[in-house]
Amino acid sequence: MNMPKIARHKLKNKLEYHYRAFNKSVSAPDPVEYPHKFSDSTDIEIAAFIASVFAYGTIAQIKFSLNKIFNITGDKPAEFVMDYKFQHGKKEFANIRHRFYKPNDIASLFLILNTVYKNYGSLKNLFLLYYLEEEQNLKNALSNFSNNLKYIAHREQLYSNGIKFMFPDPQKGSACKRMNLFLRWMVRKDKIDFGLWKEIRKNQLIIPVDTHIAKISRQLKLTKRKIISWKMAEDITNELKLINPADPVKYDFSLCHIGIRKQKF
Repeated sequence: MNMPKIARHKLKNKLEYHYRAFNKSVSAPDPVEYPHKFSDSTDIEIAAFIASVFAYGTIAQIKFSLNKIFNITGDKPAEFVMDYKFQHGKKEFANIRHRFYKPNDIASLFLILNTVYKNYGSLKNLFLLYYLEEEQNLKNALSNFSNNLKYIAHREQLYSNGIKFMFPDPQKGSACKRMNLFLRWMVRKDKIDFGLWKEIRKNQLIIPVDTHIAKISRQLKLTKRKIISWKMAEDITNELKLINPADPVKYDFSLCHIGIRKQKF
């Protein structure tokens, strides 16, 4: 985008101002408030993954669905996942729908998580297998990670359009907003993000792009693209790297909530 240095400096000052304003608590309505309810690292990882999978639609829709789900999993989601039985889960989640997700998709999600934790011990361990295998190429690692999760559903004959939507593939052009959101929560560390996955460098993260981030990024001249895609997410991230090379996704939470609340930047 070749933003002039003076304009970039002014933008950095504004971004830092809004970051400080939002990085105080998770009082702002946001899916990240759900993993913040837990203290055990495995409970946090599982709660964060579930919350990210459902992070689309209005915040009211997201909270409505997540409240129902976490009422079922209780205060120990990791224990729920490890003890999970699909047939029982189908009954427990029978009345929960979330936009493109049907009850069977939600029951399948927990079977996938059960399989991952029994075979790999954590989502982090599975992701790192690909991250290291792909020589720390985050895009390739994310693609393989998503495809592995879909493979589990295929193997159990549970693959559906809902499962396909849960686990998008950046190699096919998807912006992977929800996956990048989960990675931000796991890799970065501040009052919002948890920093549990220390093996991944935060300067490799890609900003989670939804309609709010896309709109405000175009307004700030961080991208010229009109269609939300992985390339748009890379464009925005690369521009933010010129402002903050070590931590470009630092400003995601504040930018997102400025967009949601329709505040002036």
